Amino acid sequence: MDILLQQIINGLVLGSMYALIALGYTMVYGIINLINFAHGEVMMVGALTSWTIIGLMQESMPGTPGYIILIIALIIACVVAATLNFAIEKIAYRPLRNSPKLAPMLTAMGMSLMLQTLAMIIWKPNYKSYPTLLSNTPIEIGGAVISPTQVMILAFTAVSLSVLMWLVNFTKLGRAMRATSENPRVAALMGVKPDVVISATFIIGAVLAAIAGVMYASNYGTAQHAMGFLPGLKAFTAAVFGGIGNLGGAVVGAILLGLIESIGAGYIGQLTGGVLGSNYSDIFAFIVLIIVLTLRPSGLLGERVADRA
Repeated sequence: MDILLQQIINGLVLGSMYALIALGYTMVYGIINLINFAHGEVMMVGALTSWTIIGLMQESMPGTPGYIILIIALIIACVVAATLNFAIEKIAYRPLRNSPKLAPMLTAMGMSLMLQTLAMIIWKPNYKSYPTLLSNTPIEIGGAVISPTQVMILAFTAVSLSVLMWLVNFTKLGRAMRATSENPRVAALMGVKPDVVISATFIIGAVLAAIAGVMYASNYGTAQHAMGFLPGLKAFTAAVFGGIGNLGGAVVGAILLGLIESIGAGYIGQLTGGVLGSNYSDIFAFIVLIIVLTLRPSGLLGERVADRA
């Protein structure tokens, strides 16, 4: 029972990080029907930027509390990621907006590879040890433990999701996003500027991805140039699982995927008679994707963002 509770906690933490990334995928798809395959690399840039800032601050400002360093690094990472995603949308995707769907998809894949290569050149291909900035003292919950870093991840995710839901449902920008998602031309006739809305969507997605990147690196204690690929792929799986284009579906899909993967990792040895270890837990994410695409291609809550307006 203790093992199950521990895996549930781990799954919620993992699912929270997937949710932040998945929301970026689903927001962009809901607005312009594009799968931004470079989104995982935006997360990676956020993580490596924060790693750089943390190193500089620890060297130049010794004695600064860890949480202060982390917050400053997180803010700078969000700014860098937002600027990067804004540039990607304007330079790589906007000129292809009216092209056949294959063109922007291939461009997105190319951007993903280019960002990985640039990150490898800038930060080198070796793994970076991500500093532990919060207390290591674990918190016990019914026989299971949760670290202060994991508590921070859950708290940041809850706050980020709450702010996003408020933004989408109760602000002028949110109404413009839903209108653009429904029909960009009609929205433009009503005074909405689709290009501005689309750029804002990419910026918001980048901020969420940067937060996820910092949280991911903090949780696992490492960062490197290819770290965004697998979490990005799993977050995309979660978005499809929940219903691509639906914000609530992305969150539900991400949490469920995190739980499935984590619980599967805890019991895969028993399920396979010891043949497979926990390092094979990734197969659960892709088994889920195959099943969902086969039985319910629209996902659990498959509807467009605009349908909720």
